[in-house]
Amino acid sequence: MAHNHKVLRLLALAVASAAVIGVLYGGNLVAAFRQDHSSQQGTSGERKVLYWYDAMNPQHHYDKPGKAPDGMDLVPMYADQPEAARKSGAAQAPRGQRKVLYWYDPMHPQYKADKPGTAPDCGMDLVPKYADRNAGASMAAGTVKIAAGAQQLMGVRIAIVRREALIRSLRTTGQLTADESKIAHVHVKVSGFIDKVFVDYAGQLVKKDQPLFTIYSPDLVATQEEYLIAKHGEKALGGSQFPEVSESSRALLRSARERLKLWDISDDQIKKLDESGEVSRTLTFYSPIGGSVMDRKAFPQTAVNPDTELYTMADLSTIWVNADVYEYEVPYVKIGQTAQMQLSYYPGRTYTGRVSFIYPTVDPVARTVKVRIEFPNPKVELKPQMFANVDLKINYGNQIVVPQEAVLDSGSQQYVFVVHDGGTFEPRMIQTGAKLDGKAVVISGLKPGETIVTSGNFLIDSESRLKSAMSGMKQ
Repeated sequence: MAHNHKVLRLLALAVASAAVIGVLYGGNLVAAFRQDHSSQQGTSGERKVLYWYDAMNPQHHYDKPGKAPDGMDLVPMYADQPEAARKSGAAQAPRGQRKVLYWYDPMHPQYKADKPGTAPDCGMDLVPKYADRNAGASMAAGTVKIAAGAQQLMGVRIAIVRREALIRSLRTTGQLTADESKIAHVHVKVSGFIDKVFVDYAGQLVKKDQPLFTIYSPDLVATQEEYLIAKHGEKALGGSQFPEVSESSRALLRSARERLKLWDISDDQIKKLDESGEVSRTLTFYSPIGGSVMDRKAFPQTAVNPDTELYTMADLSTIWVNADVYEYEVPYVKIGQTAQMQLSYYPGRTYTGRVSFIYPTVDPVARTVKVRIEFPNPKVELKPQMFANVDLKINYGNQIVVPQEAVLDSGSQQYVFVVHDGGTFEPRMIQTGAKLDGKAVVISGLKPGETIVTSGNFLIDSESRLKSAMSGMKQ
């Protein structure tokens, strides 16, 4: 019992000593332990931060973590990063953080921006596109990968982009009309009365200088008499020794002759007046051109004056066709362009002409523009007011073309899906031009030899938009 009692006394003394030491030196021991542990962590796991910076504007530095003006978290710049990164201010992304390439609209992946914000079309927040290290990182936003079996179920068909020579046929209708540059209106320059008429019905073919009618005019009779008097006077006084007298007689003769010519009296008629020396009661007027009589108002015993249009005549050796072309097709029609024409009156026959003029106005109802085409008509088979079918050939040259069904049009943008290896489909924005025969001309965005989707692209587009939206929700 004495021995046990001694042991218990020693244990109680040890516990009391430990309690006193803990009270006196416990704080120093804990601090020393923590300092030693912290030094070990600093040397093995923790990295020294030089400063904090804005990832979108790396030149802006901060001395503590927080938010950048654009709302993004500030990124630490560590002391152990490469020297070039520290000098440029664009630090490499710390562990676990990915670099943002650009921001895009999840509903319209073609829209890209260099900073966060909202999409202009739908108002959704823009989604960051990160610089992943896998093979698909270089492709555009919205790129999707679809298994072969799924492609078959979606009815995906593809085609190769090619460069082709394009010639388009623009078919329209037109109406024949007389060549306005070869129409003559016959008037007389003196008042009088028509005596005889030699061309007495509309549609009659006449030749140039063919007699049309004779006219009695008191003015013409008086002028002929003046001319003969001046001629006798010039013969009698032309050799006078007084220069003023001889010159006046010659001037009077020239004046009378000139007046006859101004009234469309021909040289042959004046020569006949010189030779006969007799005044003609009536004088004959001749056709100024060869052609057809379009209108006739010359009748015997009719009083006429300079305002009276006696004949309208047209040379139909060439004919005009005014074809109607829709306003959106006018830019493809050029002056000098070849055109062909067929008429129901002459089945199986084709006439070839050239575009000579494009009218400057648009029909406000039909939204068409008149295009004048000139055709030769040596046999006068083509007659004014006939209707015709016109075929204009438009040559676009060699162009990059794709099937029209391959192009998805959102109203403001056109794009196609480009096929890559491994069943990957990339949306590609393009710019299209003319559309013809089920094909669309590609101005920019594609190169010959690339493969695009021609069928099933609407389902691929839905998959692409869904992926973009889901990707935006995950970020």
